[in-house]
Amino acid sequence: MIKRNQPVLLERVKKMRQATNVAEYQEYQGFSGLLKAIKMEKETILDELDLAHLRGRGGAAFPLGKKWRHLYGAKGDTKYIVCNADEGEPGTFKDKALLKHDPLSVIEGMVIAGYLFSAKAGYIYMRGEYLGIQKIFQEALDNAEKAGFLGENILGIPGFNYNITIISGAGAYVCGENSALLNSIEGKTGRPRVKPPHLADVGLYLQPTLVNNVESFAGIPVILREGGQAYRDLGTEDGGGTKLICLSGHIKNRGLYEVNLGTSLQDILYSEDYGGGSSTGRPLKFIHFGGQSGPIGAVQHLEDCIYSYEGLWDKDLSIGSGAIVVMDDQVSIVDYLVQVAAFFAHESCGKCTPCRLGTTRILELLTKFNNQTAVVGDLERLEKMLMHVTNLSACGLGQSVANPMKSGLAYFPEEFEAGIRKAVAPVKGGLW
Repeated sequence: MIKRNQPVLLERVKKMRQATNVAEYQEYQGFSGLLKAIKMEKETILDELDLAHLRGRGGAAFPLGKKWRHLYGAKGDTKYIVCNADEGEPGTFKDKALLKHDPLSVIEGMVIAGYLFSAKAGYIYMRGEYLGIQKIFQEALDNAEKAGFLGENILGIPGFNYNITIISGAGAYVCGENSALLNSIEGKTGRPRVKPPHLADVGLYLQPTLVNNVESFAGIPVILREGGQAYRDLGTEDGGGTKLICLSGHIKNRGLYEVNLGTSLQDILYSEDYGGGSSTGRPLKFIHFGGQSGPIGAVQHLEDCIYSYEGLWDKDLSIGSGAIVVMDDQVSIVDYLVQVAAFFAHESCGKCTPCRLGTTRILELLTKFNNQTAVVGDLERLEKMLMHVTNLSACGLGQSVANPMKSGLAYFPEEFEAGIRKAVAPVKGGLW
């Protein structure tokens, strides 16, 4: 029986001598979740996923059980399974560790999905910069097929035919958005689709499609092996399981950790088991949660914060991808947000005008505040621009640009006001 503070996703990472070896993977309870699943009624599998209350680990936090149940009820003889491994969120490197050091766990989760939905084909869309990891993953796929866990009549079950294909991304951040990812797999420009229809109804090649993150698929075998309630007990009532977090910035022990949802944020930041406090010896100032599209929190307001979905939501924050970027008191919030805005302006796919132009205008305004050349009225213009880009953009990229900006404004308004040029130089030579 699994217990709290026991790793379930990182239990094999760097312990296996060869991460792609199926026999060694099975020594660590590998494929036991799949072997249990094929003996269960498919409705029972869905019940266990509902009970586990695993929220999608890609950032949206949508209950995985509901997504899988939706696809299960979708009409269509052909269904596809897609793993989103396009890890392009700055400050996030959790999927990289699983893909490199425990690829068979992701494969097992995808095979369980293939069995449940009677899918014939699965795809893993992997970040193009992970070229070396793609070779490791392909070796794991080949070994799994040789061992009878992929291919034709898997585990001797007639008609259980399922294969997984690696698709290499080309470096577009927007392809982390599920519909843009599917367009890219189809060979189209990686730009988001208008929704509805939902991808569970009209997805890859216009067929019902499941899209989940690497970490989400890696958690599926644990749920079926240990039971939905046991998995839920690892976290909180509003979000079961453990979460992989990526600590970076001005934190002493930078790296990847697995924490139980419900852990104190103070422990994550200052305990020697995790962050270990400031790396510079100076007080910590703010934390950027969940990647570039996540909100920012001031450390002084987070003393009682619990790292869980509901705990962060109560503080107007979010877990997102699991990134935790920590900055000390020497960092200007405006200077930091200029870098964030530059990232969004560069990564906007250009499909919709609000995001294409709005991200550039936001960057221009923030640069003025940073250079102390902003004028009276620029703060109001920035707030309106953030509102328009959020409300009018076609996909999550533009819709989330305002998250770090608005929270930075809320916690550190004086740093923006300091960038406004109060006095106006007299005009020489008249108006003309």
